[in-house]
Formats: sequence, structure tokens, C-alpha cells
Amino acid sequence: MSKTTLAIIAATSAAAGAAASAAFYSSQKRPNAPLPTQTSLSTASTSTPAPPAPAIARTVAAKAAAPVDPSGVFQYGFPGPVADLRPAASLTSSFDRRTRNPAWVAEHITPASLAMNVGDRKHSYFSEDESIPEKFRGKLKDYFRSGYDRGHQVPAADAKWSQAAMDDTFALSNMCPQVGDGFNRDYWAHFEDFCRRLTTHYPSVRIVTGPLYLPRKERDGKWRVSYEVIGDPPNIAVPTHFYKVIFGEDGKTGGNVALGAFVLPNAPIDSGKPLQDFEVPLGAVERASGLDFASKLPDTRKKRLCQEVSCSVMVREYKERQKSLPSMSPRR
Repeated sequence: MSKTTLAIIAATSAAAGAAASAAFYSSQKRPNAPLPTQTSLSTASTSTPAPPAPAIARTVAAKAAAPVDPSGVFQYGFPGPVADLRPAASLTSSFDRRTRNPAWVAEHITPASLAMNVGDRKHSYFSEDESIPEKFRGKLKDYFRSGYDRGHQVPAADAKWSQAAMDDTFALSNMCPQVGDGFNRDYWAHFEDFCRRLTTHYPSVRIVTGPLYLPRKERDGKWRVSYEVIGDPPNIAVPTHFYKVIFGEDGKTGGNVALGAFVLPNAPIDSGKPLQDFEVPLGAVERASGLDFASKLPDTRKKRLCQEVSCSVMVREYKERQKSLPSMSPRR
């Protein structure tokens, strides 16, 4: 079955929406670049035309002769887009002013960081991120009676090593509107637990999480992007999907890195659904998000996460999940 066909079939199901969208994107192959024309130097004595002027020189000359100056708008300010980078103790994030959601949020967890139980979420409070200009900021009131959870991208449970670190995760720039029952409080929470359990197999785990706004095939056969916006007036976009890109590091300088990319729909997911059903090629997440995650990682160091460990969630009650971190089962 072709990837495009798989996308069309799977798009009819919310639970399979991640695979559909990823397959749709991964099926779009870039056209092959034309091969350079081979030339040879002539030994004839006939004169040859002068080479064209360098592109930069032509551009400068054209601007000098142009009757207009489009870049003059910069005297009033740079329109953007501007990515509000937020480096905090427990996370680093880039904020998307258009959707009022983070574009990505990165975290780093280790066995030592998860073993520290200093922070307590009962002392943390949701807050607006005042480092973002007010007109582009997500507001607490936007979530009021919206029907959506304030969904952590970096979970508070990953930042218990200090109260300040945990507090960092409660800023709205680390939040996206997430479906509560069946997703944020259930399958997504199990997925976060899976990420923590990876530290029993890898001494260093890095995770990048963020929202996606993926197209869906409508009855007329056309693909469209449609999402809700919460707030009054409407302010925060509700993502259709969420991704996680996971880096399992072996702890050696220049060592191997196990890569895993997952896309989940922002919808209730049956607890029996295998996590590996949501595994997608890293390139699919990159094309869908417009982000680049591993351009500096040589292919020789890359390993596939789900070939090294069992990519599966453990469905347990929330209180039980906090009591222990069971070991990962290695792939045989």
C-alpha cells in the first residue's frame, strides 16, 4: 500500500490521524535537482564572452538604479516573524506569536534529575509569560470554560529537582490546549511516563515537544487545515496534533543517539492503542512543523529508538505512576 493511500484511509480515524498526516507529508517527494551541465575548455584562439557579474554585484547595482526602496520599511520596525526564545532552568522553548502556543519546547532528563524530589506542584501556579509582548501572549482567561486542559509540553513531573525548575513548567508559554479525558490526563500522561522510563536505559534523554496543525481530507477530496481557537476574543489556537522527538544518548562522547519521533492526535486515545502506532519518520515531523531537529547528527551515530527499546506505554493510575520508575525492556 502506498503512503498516500495509507494517509487517505487512516485520516478517517482520529486515533490514526497521526499516521495519516505523517504519511501524507512523507509521500511528498522533492523533485530531483537537475544535474549540472558539463562543459569543457576550448583551446581555440577565438575570444570568449566575459563571465556574468556576481549576483551580489548585480543586486547592488540594481538597488542603486532602482526608483524604490522596499527595505525602507525597516525604519519603522522589523515585521517578523519573531521567535520568543525562553531559556529556563528546566526547559528551553520557542514561542509562536501567531498561534499563541510554543513552536517547540526542549527538556533534558537523567536518572539523577528524576531521582530528586524537591519540587512539589502544589506550590506551583499557572502564570502568563510576561516575557512575551502582551498582545501576543496566551492568557489565563483564554482557558476559562474552554473545555481544554492547560497541557504541559514539558511535564512538571520531569522538573522535580527544584521548586524553581517546576515553577518554570507552569508558564503558559509551556502550555497548549489539550483534550483532557482520554488524552492529557490519560494516554499523553502514559507517553510522558514512557519518556521518563527511558532513563533506565539511557543515561541522558532529551525530548522536544510541540503542537502541529495538520490537514485533513474533506468529503470533496481536498485537504484543509482547520482548528479551533479559544478565548474571548479568540486568542489561542487548538492544535490538531502533538509531536515528541526523543534523543536517547548513550553517554559517550561522539556516541550513538537513539532517535524516536511520534505524532499523536489531540483527541481521546484508547489506552490499548500501541504507542508504536504513532511512530513516524523524523522527516515527517520536520516537514509538518517546519523545524529541523537533527541536522548536525551524523547518520553513523543515529539509531532507531523503537529498535533498541520496547516502545510501549504502561497504563496505570496517576498516583501509581508517581511511585516508581520501572525499567525499560531492551529489544532482543
